[in-house]
Amino acid sequence: MEEQILKFLNKVFTLSAVLILGVLLFFVGDIAYKFKNLDQASNYQITVSGEGKVYAKPDIALVNLGVKTEGQTTQDVIARNTEKMNAVIKAVKDSGVEEKDIQTTNYNLSPMYNYTEAAGRIFQGYELQQNLQVKIRDFAKVGDILQKATTAGANLASNLQFTTENQEQYKQEARAKAIAQAKSNAQNLASVSGVNLGKLINVYENYSYPMMYGSEKAIGMGGAVDSAPTPTIQPGEQEINVTINLVYAVK
Repeated sequence: MEEQILKFLNKVFTLSAVLILGVLLFFVGDIAYKFKNLDQASNYQITVSGEGKVYAKPDIALVNLGVKTEGQTTQDVIARNTEKMNAVIKAVKDSGVEEKDIQTTNYNLSPMYNYTEAAGRIFQGYELQQNLQVKIRDFAKVGDILQKATTAGANLASNLQFTTENQEQYKQEARAKAIAQAKSNAQNLASVSGVNLGKLINVYENYSYPMMYGSEKAIGMGGAVDSAPTPTIQPGEQEINVTINLVYAVK
């Protein structure tokens, strides 16, 4: 009886071992097949590039105007800074800039300290800085607005930039040119190399939209001088650049 049980168990173990080995062989074969196909897929494809450029004339100017005020108490600093900033905003609006084109971008009140080896950290008072971003649509007024704003009390002016309000329109034009060039390059490459293009596998895009002019200037805590000359501003022209990479399968 025991001998029959042992024979039965031996058959069960043998059958189980065969089944486990079969399953392992199946999975190993499947993985090897997938890796082989993956390697072949990566070897039988080409990547081509195309570049599209569009030149745009800017239609808006962006400039950051700020007021920085220092004092011994928060009440004094806030009051004087608010008075100056209100005067700056009024000067900008009086120059023809609409309220929707004036945006507060920063309001920061912080304590000031001086450090010495003898006394360590010494409290010096408070500093308040408030910044506006002003959108100017009439380029003929850019210099005049900067002059009037600084005369009114703005002692910080930075990041003058010229751009276009509808950037996506120019980007689409540049993209269309880049794709057309990339497709043409793919056809030429296939013709010269003697291969046949398959389906398009992937598309990659790089986009460049540089600002043509930028400046940063701290005018000083005392404000601008009334006789300061009006700056001459040149908006120039912008280049919108899109690069497209197309990945094709090769038959």
